[in-house]
Amino acid sequence: MADKAAPDSSRRSERSRRAILDAALELLGELGYPRLTVEAIAARAGVGKQTIYRWWPSKAAVLLDAFTDRGATPEGAEASEGAERAGAALPDTGDLEADLKLVLRAAVDQMNAPAYDLPARALTAEGLVNPELGAHFVAQVLEPPLRLFAERLRAAQDAGQVARDIDPRVAVELVCGPLTHRWLLRTLPLTHEYADAVVETALRGILQK
Repeated sequence: MADKAAPDSSRRSERSRRAILDAALELLGELGYPRLTVEAIAARAGVGKQTIYRWWPSKAAVLLDAFTDRGATPEGAEASEGAERAGAALPDTGDLEADLKLVLRAAVDQMNAPAYDLPARALTAEGLVNPELGAHFVAQVLEPPLRLFAERLRAAQDAGQVARDIDPRVAVELVCGPLTHRWLLRTLPLTHEYADAVVETALRGILQK
């Protein structure tokens, strides 16, 4: 009689991890962050509470992993060309204004999508009172695209399009900061037209004269 194969514990652990991350995002949408609990996540995922605490110290840590595991991309959203390219590098067609508008329009679509908006807002707020989680959120979610923007602006400097005395990181924040400000406050609509206006205004100050 052939021996039965031993259960694959790594596969079982991955299934549990996936169920926990999915449950965290589902419950966030249903309950909101203040009412989200580790107990609720465990019940939805079909695991014990201690299983979650073995891998994560808090509900916020679970949510951060769930958010980054999905690539911080709106589920079901129609990805634009800019969104697809921005995952690896910003487009460089030689037209800096057109390239920045393409990517910022994709960012607007992403920021307006509930699958991004809900967890990003929860993690932004949690990061204000939890410095360690806030540092991870910045490092994992915010810094990678900002580095890509800075690299694109350095390439524009090398091509003689952007003034040499411009600090690329400051210029990046000049372009991206207004979108984040409008997204956080929700007082005015975050639109493609606004993204275009931000790019046009910022470039007046950084382009080579």
